[in-house]
Amino acid sequence: MANIAAVTDAEFEAQVLKSDKPVLVDFWAEWCGPCRQVAPILDEIATAHGDKITFLKMNVDENPVTPSSYRVTGIPTINVYQGGEVVKSIVGARPKATLLNELSDFIA
Repeated sequence: MANIAAVTDAEFEAQVLKSDKPVLVDFWAEWCGPCRQVAPILDEIATAHGDKITFLKMNVDENPVTPSSYRVTGIPTINVYQGGEVVKSIVGARPKATLLNELSDFIA
C-alpha cells in the first residue's frame, strides 16, 4: 500500500474523526492474505479518487485500541468515516468493481 499513509491509535481522532472530508480506513495486518489482495486495489482507487476521500491504513497488530473500539473483528475491514462516525463498513476482500460500487457515494 505504497500510496496510502498509515494512521495510528494516537493519530486516529485528529486524522480521521476530525477530518473535513470522508476518510477510508483499511484495517489490515502483515499476516493477512486477503489484506494483501485488497491493498493494490485500494492504491488504484486512492490514486484516482484521493481528492474526494482520504485513504489511510491501520495495522491492527500495532494499533489494537481503535479496531477494538469500532468492533473490527475480521480483516480486512474497510470503514468510511464522515463527521466522526462510521458511515460505511466493508468486511472482507472485494474485487475493484465491487469496492468502487460500495464507495460510489463518496467518490462520485
